[in-house]
Amino acid sequence: MTTPRESNPTAGLPPRGWHYERVVAHRGGGIIAPENTLAGMRVAHAHGLRAVEFDVMLASDGVPILMHDPKLGRTLPGTGNIADISSSVLQTMDAGSWRDPHHYKGEPVPLFVDVVRWLRANDMWANIEIKPYPGKEIETGEVVGRMAAELYADETRPLALPVISSFSIDALAAAQRTAPGLPRGLLLNKVTPDWAELLERLDCIALHTSHANLTPEIAAQVKKAGYGLFCYTVNDPARAREILSWGVDSFCTDRIDLFARDFS
Repeated sequence: MTTPRESNPTAGLPPRGWHYERVVAHRGGGIIAPENTLAGMRVAHAHGLRAVEFDVMLASDGVPILMHDPKLGRTLPGTGNIADISSSVLQTMDAGSWRDPHHYKGEPVPLFVDVVRWLRANDMWANIEIKPYPGKEIETGEVVGRMAAELYADETRPLALPVISSFSIDALAAAQRTAPGLPRGLLLNKVTPDWAELLERLDCIALHTSHANLTPEIAAQVKKAGYGLFCYTVNDPARAREILSWGVDSFCTDRIDLFARDFS
């Protein structure tokens, strides 16, 4: 396997901090289009955004697909576990009708590889969140990291590389091993006292956390340490301006209709 750093040694990794877009479309289409689908990515692009966040999970055959929930029932019809269904079957399931049966009926569950290829072809930056099925943390991190490194191996622009993130320390550490040339961000719902130790151990460039649990004091500590600070999921422009004033670098949003790319 060739990592981006190996294929272009002069590029190197971006330093700690945030060097990417300010406004990121949550799960692709936010609430405007079905999440974690190519339709969502296209809608974000049509709204003028050039950065998306999405979730990657393994199907039963070990193929990475875009999916947030470990079970059927919300974005996919039926009952059962994603980990028990093959990628080929998942691709035939309707992942769009739950959002809008008129416009998105039949929208398939996309393969990770197809989404990345579309994003790169359309100059869209990605925050790839590893969302492992319970018990599949290490395997998912290894597979997603390895595949992401391969898909971006010919990228000569360090700031066009995706950031890989996860709530799972095991998954992120596994991606660190298989994709050392890709930058990482650790997701913490609440910023724990050991946050700096964790980011150092995983060689992260940024901390990702819920804006609802963030304080100006914590934001100042993260920025003083030299890390980027990314928040989820901010849907109110006034709140976005408030946390940006604390030093937050970037945020994802479901309301891609309310935030322009140059929001400030």
